[in-house]
Amino acid sequence: MVARVIAVGIAAAAAIAQATAAAATPTPTAGRSSPAAVLAAAAGAAIEPAIPYNQTVSGRIQPQSRELLVRLAKEGRELSLDGVPVFNGDDKFLPGKIALGLAEFLVTVPADDPRRSEYIAGFRRISKLTVDDANDTWGIYYYMSGLNKLHEAGMLSAAVDRLTLAKLRVWLDWRSFVDVDTHALIDHPNNYYCVAFGIARLRVQMGWEDTSGSERLLQKMLEHYRQFSGEYGFADETDGEGRFDRYSVLLSAEIAQRFIETGSQPPPEVGGWVRKSADVMLQRLNPNGDGFEYGRSLGPYGLTAIVEVLTAAAALGVLNEQEKALSYAFVCRAGQHYVDFWLNRKTGSVDMWDQGRRTDAYRGKFRILGENLSLAHQFVYTSATWNQLGYQDKPPSPDFMAGLAHLPKRTVTWFARGEYDRMLLTLRDRGHVIGLPLINGGQSQHMHSPYFPIPFSPGMLDGIADGNSPQLIPQFSLSEGSVLAPLVYFQHVKVTERGKETIITFQQPCLDKLGSQSPIRDDRFSLASTYVLSSGRITRTDVYTPKETVELNGLRMEFATYSDAPVQKGGTTTFGHGAVRKFEVSGFEHCGTAPVQDDVAYHTPTGPLLTKVVCESAARSVQSPLKLSWTLSYQ
Repeated sequence: MVARVIAVGIAAAAAIAQATAAAATPTPTAGRSSPAAVLAAAAGAAIEPAIPYNQTVSGRIQPQSRELLVRLAKEGRELSLDGVPVFNGDDKFLPGKIALGLAEFLVTVPADDPRRSEYIAGFRRISKLTVDDANDTWGIYYYMSGLNKLHEAGMLSAAVDRLTLAKLRVWLDWRSFVDVDTHALIDHPNNYYCVAFGIARLRVQMGWEDTSGSERLLQKMLEHYRQFSGEYGFADETDGEGRFDRYSVLLSAEIAQRFIETGSQPPPEVGGWVRKSADVMLQRLNPNGDGFEYGRSLGPYGLTAIVEVLTAAAALGVLNEQEKALSYAFVCRAGQHYVDFWLNRKTGSVDMWDQGRRTDAYRGKFRILGENLSLAHQFVYTSATWNQLGYQDKPPSPDFMAGLAHLPKRTVTWFARGEYDRMLLTLRDRGHVIGLPLINGGQSQHMHSPYFPIPFSPGMLDGIADGNSPQLIPQFSLSEGSVLAPLVYFQHVKVTERGKETIITFQQPCLDKLGSQSPIRDDRFSLASTYVLSSGRITRTDVYTPKETVELNGLRMEFATYSDAPVQKGGTTTFGHGAVRKFEVSGFEHCGTAPVQDDVAYHTPTGPLLTKVVCESAARSVQSPLKLSWTLSYQ
C-alpha cells in the first residue's frame, strides 16, 4: 500500500527521469580506459554548455532519490541497495535522512492533489517503522529538519501519530552528545557544535524548548573560532591541534544555513567567516565540477562543500555580482558532474565504493541509502536557495571559462599562527587547481595521506582515504622500532615569490612518531624544508639534522600516481601517459616502480592510482644533516 501511494506521487518525476536518462553519461569504469582518455573525455564534457541548476536537481537528482524512497516503502526492512542491506544497524543517521527525504517530497505536493492524504499516510507508517532505530547526531538534525518542514506546512499532526511524535520529542535532542553542564561535545570533532546548534534552533521552532540552549551552543562555536583561528576565521576540527580541512572551510556556511532555514540572519561575524570561506572555494572553481582536494570525507562531499559555501555566500550577499555569476556557473557544472560521474544508473545509487573508488571507513558502503539521501538533500536545498535568488531556469554565464582565467594564479590562506603555523597555498596552473596544506591531521588523521604536507590536485595528485603509505613524504624506520615522519610541527612558514616561482620555506623542530592515534613529538631529527613551485614543476628539498647519532633501519618514500607506462632510470621516472610526466628523486639509494591499479590500498575517492614509485635506503647511522629532494613535472 505504501509503495503504491508513494509511487503514484513520483510518477511525474519518473517520467522526467526517463526523458533525461538517454542524456546521462555512464559512470566511467576503472580499467576500461587510460587515465589520459578519461581526462580528455572529462575536459570535453566540461566545454559542453551546462543546463540550469534547478533543472539538473529536479529532473535528475530528485527522481533518483525518490525512486529509492519508493523501494524503501515497498520493501521495508528487507531493502537492499547494490547488494547491501540498508537496515544493517550500522548507519546511525539513517532514520533522520529518510524522514527528511520524505518530508522534502511531501511539502512539494499541491494542497489540492487528491493523493496528498495518501502520501502523508505513507510518511506516518515509515516514521513509526523507524522510530525505535538508532539515530544519532546528524540523524537527529535531519529528522528535526524534516519535522520542521512538515510543521511549517501544517502537515505534522497528520504525518506523525501522537505516540511516535512523543518519542521523537524526547529522542531528537542535542543533549545526547553535548554535556548539559559545560556544553562541551562528548567524543565528537568540533564541527558537531553546528549539528547541535541546528537541532537546538529547530527545537525552538517546533516549540519544544526555549532559546537558551541554542544561544549557549552558538557562543561555544564562536569562542572556538576565536580561540584557535583568531583573525583568520576558520574552524579547527580539534582543540588547537591544527586540523584545518574541508570541514573547517564549510562550517561557517553550515552555521549560516542553520539561521537561514529557521528564518533569520546569522551574526555579522559569521557572515565575515563565510566570506573568507568563499575566497577559498572561489579559488577551487574549475570547468569539470571537481571538488575540494585534501582531507577526509571527500568524493561527492568535496564537491558539495564548494556548492554549499558559495550558496551561503550568495544568500548572505557577501559576493559581488561577478563572483555570484561565476559561482552559479560552477554550481551548474557541479550538479551535472554529480549526476554523470557519481550516480550509477545500473544500481540507481551514488557510487563511492566500487570501480576503484575508496572512501573513509566511517562512510562505508553500509551507509549507502543514507549517503544517497543526504547528498540529494544538499543539492535540493542549495537549488531552492538559488531559485530564491532569481536563478530558477537561468542558464549559467557563457563567460565562465573567461572568469576562471581571471582568478588569481596564487593565493595564500592562513588558518592559524602561533607556536605552529597552519596554512594553505593554492595555485592555478595549466588547468589544474593545486592545493598545498601545512596542517595537522591530529587525532586519528595525522598518519593518513590526505593530511600530509604535500601538493594535492583533483585527477592528478590525490590522497588515499585512510591511507598511510608514505606519499611524497619519507618515513624513517629506526633500529629500535620507531617510525618517524615530518607531518605535524610546522614553524616559521614563509611564502615568497621569485620571478615566476613560488617558494615556501618552513622548519620542524621535531618529527611525528607514528603508531598512535595522536601525534607524538620526537626530536631526534629536526627539519628545514623548501618547496619551489613553477609552471608545470614542483620541487621539495628537505634537510634532516639529527640531534645526535641516529641508527636507521631504513628509509622509504613513495609516489603513487594516475600516470602509467613508467620508464625508470636511476632516480628518474618518466611516464608515457597521464598528467604527471616525470618524477625525479635524490638522496635515496634506489627507486623502483610497480603497477597498483588492482591494489585497494591505492584506490582514491575518484578511482584507482595506476603506478607507484618506491624509493628506499638501507640501514645506516646518521650523524650529519641528510638531504632528500624530489621534483615532479606535469603537463
